Amino acid sequence: MTINCKGKLIDLSIPKVMGILNLTPDSFYDGGKYKNSSEILSQVYMMLKNGATFIDVGAYSSRPGAVDISIDEEQNRLLPIVELIIREFPEALLSIDTFRSQVAKLCIEAGAAIINDISAGKLDGKMMSLIAKLHVPYIMMHMKGTPQTMTSETQYDNLIEDILFYFSERLAEARKRGIIDIIIDPGFGFAKTREQNFNLLNHLELFYSLERPLLVGLSRKSMIYKTLNSTPNEALNGTSVLNTIALQKNAQILRVHDVKEAVECVELLNHLQN
Repeated sequence: MTINCKGKLIDLSIPKVMGILNLTPDSFYDGGKYKNSSEILSQVYMMLKNGATFIDVGAYSSRPGAVDISIDEEQNRLLPIVELIIREFPEALLSIDTFRSQVAKLCIEAGAAIINDISAGKLDGKMMSLIAKLHVPYIMMHMKGTPQTMTSETQYDNLIEDILFYFSERLAEARKRGIIDIIIDPGFGFAKTREQNFNLLNHLELFYSLERPLLVGLSRKSMIYKTLNSTPNEALNGTSVLNTIALQKNAQILRVHDVKEAVECVELLNHLQN
């Protein structure tokens, strides 16, 4: 499988790593960590040096119960940083973590390559039409409700079947709009209990039937540190373990805070399989 990013075909037959750059003050792990341009560019440099194919930049915290910020605030946090990164690293493939079409449009115009939408177009009815017009890859995640309500939306008739049906509907809508490059993200931690997250990981290979690249975001999440009675800061080893399992179950993109360790998971598993 390949995706077209700014005219460059990215081959996903060997899994790729997406580094996370949070510009929010309240993200669960690294909120408020990067306070100035120098720190941001240093982090981007290290992620690229350590093997990240993509950098996922977000300015709207989607952790459970996060505060809902305005479009203007999200845009003001995000756009100058996108412009800064593209100016310093013009070949970088930036993914923009937003569910708002207005923010997505401005960031793509500033040089970003991918839109990563936690709502798969459900929170902004203009998003899919915009993606089709811009001809950029689109990451569609599974979530019920909003970041503010999702912890109360964990009821499913059958978790795996319900999520597969959700994606079949969203993929049909995307195809109807003419979107070509689509990546799916089952949404670990979004409207799912800890046990549901493990159930999802245990059946991850079933999403191969959708015939789309699969992105997995397990990095330092509560399903790891709560199970181990630790903290997000202590969850790197657990992240590597679950990332390895995800790779064995056909994950093609790992979205992570710790790029070097994720790249090592990919390289070791690829060496083993070959």
